[in-house]
Amino acid sequence: MLKAERHQFIITKLADEQRVSTITLAQDLSVSEDSIRRDLNKLHEKGLLEKVYGGAIPLSEKHKSVFDIEISNEERKKVIGNKALSLLHDGQVIIMSGGTTNLVFSKLIPPSLTATIYTYSLPIAMQLSRYPNIDLIFIGGKMQKNAMVTIGMDVLQVLAKIKADICFMGVSSIDSKQGLTEMGYEVSIVKKAMIESAEKVITMFTSDKLNTRKPHVVCDLTRLDTIITDLSPDDASLEEYRKSGIIIL
Repeated sequence: MLKAERHQFIITKLADEQRVSTITLAQDLSVSEDSIRRDLNKLHEKGLLEKVYGGAIPLSEKHKSVFDIEISNEERKKVIGNKALSLLHDGQVIIMSGGTTNLVFSKLIPPSLTATIYTYSLPIAMQLSRYPNIDLIFIGGKMQKNAMVTIGMDVLQVLAKIKADICFMGVSSIDSKQGLTEMGYEVSIVKKAMIESAEKVITMFTSDKLNTRKPHVVCDLTRLDTIITDLSPDDASLEEYRKSGIIIL
């Protein structure tokens, strides 16, 4: 049987039975299990089925949550998150911005922490909703769908009324002369409001964000209290930031 015929047989059988196994397909088609695995891999790459352990299922049965976000440089972000844990203590009022660094950080927060946390990030809010001792306030507004954060006047009005102890801010770009910058104007405005609402501002980012710039300014370095990266605090690339008086973790 030709490869194309095998593929059609697999698709037809999957439609009929809603699940196929590698062993059964090999028997039905009189080929090796390795051949079937290669067939399933190819069909998976084409988006025609979902390969699973021992066989395949239709794509419609893949129940992936919209909150199963792909996180780049996750190990480096865990290093950052673990450093940031030293700044948490019970009773704090906290603001958290969006971004995958903060999302990784939120997963590392001890379940016993007692705090009030404001966030306009839907994925972070969903993560923090699992913590029994955290009073979680999700700041509603217009949803920016690509980043799953809220923006607009509704967000700004809530932030204006908050007096937070600490703000954990994810960073798109940071430069020793330009300060924090963002690609989106509306996000930059929200982050400015976060800074005004917090006693201390903690910026967290992977080192690839260092010395990069985006179009919209959030703040200069004088507004930042602490920088947390995946680098050693005494790394030479952080020298200009140390000179500005920022604490480096």
